Formats: sequence, C-alpha cells, structure tokens
Amino acid sequence: MTSFEDADTEETVTCLQITVYHPGQLQSGIFQSIRFYNREKLSSSEVVKFGRNSNICHYTFQDKQVSRVQFSLQLFKKFNSSVLSFEIKNMSKKTSLIVDSIELGYLNKMDLPYKCMVRFGDYQFLMEKEDGESLEFFETQFTFSPKSLSQENNWPPHKPIPEYGSYSSCSTQSSSPTEMDENES
Repeated sequence: MTSFEDADTEETVTCLQITVYHPGQLQSGIFQSIRFYNREKLSSSEVVKFGRNSNICHYTFQDKQVSRVQFSLQLFKKFNSSVLSFEIKNMSKKTSLIVDSIELGYLNKMDLPYKCMVRFGDYQFLMEKEDGESLEFFETQFTFSPKSLSQENNWPPHKPIPEYGSYSSCSTQSSSPTEMDENES
C-alpha cells in the first residue's frame, strides 16, 4: 500500500461566501479588520459574531454606528438531514436586521437562506452558502463589492431604519386620497 491509499479521504467544507458593501467603505476603513478573498476555517460549534467590539466579535466593523454585537451566525444541522445550515440572529437593541425582506428585531433569529441579502443601516451583505460534508468545520470568505449590492442584484429597495425604529414592507399610503367617516377606525 502506498501513502496515497492510506491517506484520509478529504471532506469538503461548507463555506459561507459574504460579499460586503457600504457607501463610505473607501474613505472610512470600515472593513479594514476583515481579510478579503481568503477562506477562513472555523469550528462548527463556534457562534460567529459581527459588530464593532473586537473583544467579542470575530468580524469587526470600524464604525460607531454599528452595535458592539450587531448580529451572529451559528451553524446547525436540521433533524434527519446531513446538510449544514446557518441561523442568523439580530443582537442589536437599536437597529433591525433585514434578511431579504424579513425584519428581525432584537434577539429574533431565522434560518439563513442559501442566497440572501442581509442589511442594517447602510451595510449590505450578500450571503451565499456552498454545501460541504464536514461536520467539524466550516469556512467564511469575504469579497468586497465596489457597487451597491441591492442595485446590482435587483433586490427590493432598502428603506432606512431609524434608530429605535422598525421597517415596514407594506405601505399604508394609497396613490389617491381616501375619504373616511370619523366613526371608522
């Protein structure tokens, strides 16, 4: 037998591709602590936090508008499935997190779709999952976008979320005035 025959079979690793954009990214160095274009291997048991506090967060943003911990990602395996998935949780008390068109308030979480747009403030993250076999590790890889991801990928327009405010995907305004009786609610 050769060493090639004795070698362990190499497992593929689930990878979360994250493309980032912020309108002030070139002037302010917001993403200076993120290593772009390199795959980073992480333990599947790790909760990956994003925010501005470098003592707590794995990925930090150099921006005072960002919460100490803005959001977290955690890997999990659905019951009776061999496929690994991610869940995303909003950790900010001040700002809602928008995943595609779903608003997550403080401590709300959901399964991360295979491909989705995650937004808060002026930040945009296009997240795409590549499936792998390993249950021990997963990888992240960051890519930098020079253009708005919402416009580039035809995502619905992002409505700014005021601090302590919320996002509403439906409009209560109609195109023409509506007359109401004062007894109607």
